[in-house]
Amino acid sequence: MKKIFNIAICAVALFAMTSCEKFFTRTPWNEFDAETYFQSESELKMYTDGFLNAWIPDYTETDGDDAYNDLIATKTSTDFFRADTQWDGAKQGSWTWTWLRRINFMIQGMEKNAKDKVDEATYNHYLGLARFWRAYHYVSRVKLFSDVPWIDTYVQPQDTLILYGQREDREYVFHNIVEDLKFACENVDNRVHASAANSRNQVDKYVVNAMAARMLLYEGTFRKNHAVNPATNKPWTNEYEKPEDLIRLSAQFSKYVIDSGEYKLYKGDWSNLFLSKELITDEVLWGQVFILESNGRHAYTRYFNSSTLGQQYSGTKELLHHFLKVDGTPIDSDYKTINQEFEGRDPRLSKTILGPGHTITDLDGVSQVLQPINCTFCWTAYMIIKWCVPDKSHWQNSVDENCIPIIRYAEVLLNYAEAMNELGEFNEGIWNQTVGALRERAGVKSIYPKTSDPWLKDYYTRGLENQHITDGDEAVALEIRRERVTELCFEAESRQPDLYRWGICDIIPRRGGNGNGWTGVWLSADDVKNGFTFNGVKYTFNETVKKGTENAYPITGTNNSCWSLEKAGDGYFLVYNYKLKWEDRMYCRPIPSADQVLNPALGQNYGW
Repeated sequence: MKKIFNIAICAVALFAMTSCEKFFTRTPWNEFDAETYFQSESELKMYTDGFLNAWIPDYTETDGDDAYNDLIATKTSTDFFRADTQWDGAKQGSWTWTWLRRINFMIQGMEKNAKDKVDEATYNHYLGLARFWRAYHYVSRVKLFSDVPWIDTYVQPQDTLILYGQREDREYVFHNIVEDLKFACENVDNRVHASAANSRNQVDKYVVNAMAARMLLYEGTFRKNHAVNPATNKPWTNEYEKPEDLIRLSAQFSKYVIDSGEYKLYKGDWSNLFLSKELITDEVLWGQVFILESNGRHAYTRYFNSSTLGQQYSGTKELLHHFLKVDGTPIDSDYKTINQEFEGRDPRLSKTILGPGHTITDLDGVSQVLQPINCTFCWTAYMIIKWCVPDKSHWQNSVDENCIPIIRYAEVLLNYAEAMNELGEFNEGIWNQTVGALRERAGVKSIYPKTSDPWLKDYYTRGLENQHITDGDEAVALEIRRERVTELCFEAESRQPDLYRWGICDIIPRRGGNGNGWTGVWLSADDVKNGFTFNGVKYTFNETVKKGTENAYPITGTNNSCWSLEKAGDGYFLVYNYKLKWEDRMYCRPIPSADQVLNPALGQNYGW
């Protein structure tokens, strides 16, 4: 994930070292004797706590890569998607593997020192944690590079065959990941969950099962939607697990969490899941809390409310179109003014995107102030508020203390629903338990789909190379996709991984269907001529303005600004018209050039 990928390159890639004596002779932790460690549960716990402290995902997981998708407008895009930039091995980073040495050091050290010192259940619990973290990190590497080396030993300087070896086939690597996940799911217990008040910060059996389900659903559906391994452009061999095997395991691990009875959907204000300082333990399996004295605060609100710090993240018309009406039916027309389109809609819409009546605390400390649209960073008129503390003082200061859920019970339900549908074993009972329950929790009528929503089917197929939606019920699959947007929008491991595994990343340059920028608010002829009022503020349009002020939009612009109307007189406001690209080779990244030089046996991925 993003935080892992940014580890300093000076740590030196595990498989690309020439002068590395200091690296290999140091112990991974400074405070113990490496030869005699791992002889007690307290030592095992301290070491695995080090994993948690270093690698637990934080807020940067969501405001980073997952922003670059088909439903979020940004002022610029990652160069990986830009048509006017060249991406190659020289630009690619992320080939760092120090995490693997830490994990394998523990596994090997436990075998040597812990076997006869702790009871079997304790031994297997901590070994399961180590193998969970190994699988967790390996999945991130497979997602990036597809074929990677598989190393399950503590590498020494003399192990040149390993250090300078070739990459392994993705199916073999993932088979080993599956073995790690199976062991972890069977052996990691709930001792932390049962005894610690802050257990939702820890990794326990429920977290392991839920995360395993997420990872296995990704890989199983990825292979269903891609005829070839993107690293080689060769068909899958199915020598190990078939896609259906991976998806069935995903369903099994999800069902373990569901059947445990430990979790339920939170019945309070849905926004509390993202704004509370404490994790909502009813629903959150694993999350990050922020305490000033230990890990400080974060900057989510600044990122979503800044013209310079973030990417001017803005929702799009297509994002809003995913949200149903409260009667459980899709909207019948897009052609509504911004004040109209929130009426009678899924309540999660106005808790994700700024709608009429939303209040904040102003800079002078006055609360219950209607929040305006700020046109200096939100051109589509759809400001994201899901993670934003409703206090304007947070816009310029990194003082957020709201918690960050990593995985919620809501996602477990959706993963289970999708897995069962892919297996052809979905029924109305599962619908009521999963998607239906989520909609009813939100205040939306649950209607079991009998036919596909034409707009959804068009959205997920129009002009796309991959027309395959599911091996199960198409209407159900499309509604699961809808629910993943409305429930999980801007949460880690959500939209961008979904596009990759469904094989529809060419939806990103399409951007609503015309490729001329992301689609913003619909403007009537009167809106264009006289402006419109939202939350008590008047917004006007100027043919010549090229840079927005707080309550003024331009209608025409130049180059990457290119703020324009879809058609003369009235229409959708189109923003950020820089060109994007997608090619099938991009389903995996190029092997970094520097590492190829150090180890030519790594080779290069197909098309790069």
